[in-house]
Amino acid sequence: MKIIDAHMHLSHIDSFKQTAAERSFVDYSVEGLLREYEAQGIVLGIGMGVTETAGEGFPDRDAPTPMGLDMVSSYPKSIVYCPGVNPFTLDNAGLDALEKSLQQPEAVGIKIYLGYYPFYAYDALYQPVYELAKRYGVPVVFHTGDTYSERGLLKYSHPLAIDEVAVAHRGVNFMMAHLGDPWVLDGAEIVYKNRNVFADLSGLMVGDAAECARLKDSPLFFSHLRHALVFCDNYEKMLFGTDWPLAPVEPYLQFVKELIPEAYHEDVFYRTALNVFPRIRQRLEL
Repeated sequence: MKIIDAHMHLSHIDSFKQTAAERSFVDYSVEGLLREYEAQGIVLGIGMGVTETAGEGFPDRDAPTPMGLDMVSSYPKSIVYCPGVNPFTLDNAGLDALEKSLQQPEAVGIKIYLGYYPFYAYDALYQPVYELAKRYGVPVVFHTGDTYSERGLLKYSHPLAIDEVAVAHRGVNFMMAHLGDPWVLDGAEIVYKNRNVFADLSGLMVGDAAECARLKDSPLFFSHLRHALVFCDNYEKMLFGTDWPLAPVEPYLQFVKELIPEAYHEDVFYRTALNVFPRIRQRLEL
């Protein structure tokens, strides 16, 4: 079975480096990721563009829009990305730069970091971004749910705000990262209700293989997630993602395989990504 990782990172972010060194114990480098991909049969990874400048780290108000994968000097065939938006630098120059990035073959979507930045998905400042997404035929990926920074503000990352955007922009596909965890039942309702909303199952646990196994086999840790997936009953609208380097690829892959009924594996691990991110078809020569 071919596999697409719909959510990973390759940026010089201090928190990612610390997690790789102290919790997941992965080789946080382009070469390290590609080795894990080759071992697990992953044919493509979609990186979420994010950068930080000197200071407090991400969320960084000074990072230019668009944010990219600053660990990647030249893109291997198996890596693409979604340029990230910093609403504090989303002026005319930032929008022009974002549009220019979408003209490159490696750019397959746009990433908005709800919660990390204090704006709701339906804020007027994001409307030009949705228009760009429609014009270039790419999806918008939202961070939803818990933030990997205590400086995030959770009210902005609740998935219910996406309902308003999905209704207003029916010609754009949206993907909720992390299904809004821990508000996954709300996230499931948004996916169920809106034909243009999908969700990835990335970033649901952090740690090495042993920690992933402990959490996976806990009787209660993922009961809310299983409830939400059964309630949504639209497995074909879920996408596999690792949120690497937060966890190694192999144990996270096994976790999602056990979470999703086998009849939907082809959708979750491959086919749905082709539909949500149509540009990757060219990368995979389909």
